[in-house]
Amino acid sequence: MPRIIAGEFGGRRLAVASDATRPTSDRVREAVFAALDARVDLAGMTVLDLFAGTGALGLEAVSRGAASAVFVDDDGRAAEGLKRNIATCGAGQRAKVVRRAVDDFLRSTTDRYDLVFCDPPYGIPDDELAAVLALVAPLLGDGYLVLERARRTADTSWPPTLRPVVAKRYGDTRVEWAEPR
Repeated sequence: MPRIIAGEFGGRRLAVASDATRPTSDRVREAVFAALDARVDLAGMTVLDLFAGTGALGLEAVSRGAASAVFVDDDGRAAEGLKRNIATCGAGQRAKVVRRAVDDFLRSTTDRYDLVFCDPPYGIPDDELAAVLALVAPLLGDGYLVLERARRTADTSWPPTLRPVVAKRYGDTRVEWAEPR
């Protein structure tokens, strides 16, 4: 069962409501947020958590000072579990759950975000992921897009408006970051 690592909600356990959800491990989240803390101040940031699952990434950001987070997932059980996780953390005023396909959501919004987490299913085809990244790029402010993938997947095909800046491996997980050019 994942937990919030640090900040306002530190130590709170998050429920995994759907069998289709693969939560980001505590170890990977801890490494991602240590790297984020070294680069940016999360205070006041707006966060988008795509393929949100438990919401661990977005809730960790809110716990550490982000102003708000939007969580997008099309799995009904995951969305209900995510709502419970938001309530467990007491983050209801700073969190919004959107039960919708990620690509549909991205096509319909004009909001901009300071930080985007993208943690798609490890089996997502490369062309579908490339389409999602192309839709995310215009919504990213001056911050980072953090992508989690299986270690064994092909190199990420970033849209021309995003520049890769970090690539790290943690066991079977690869985390890549990009920023606007």
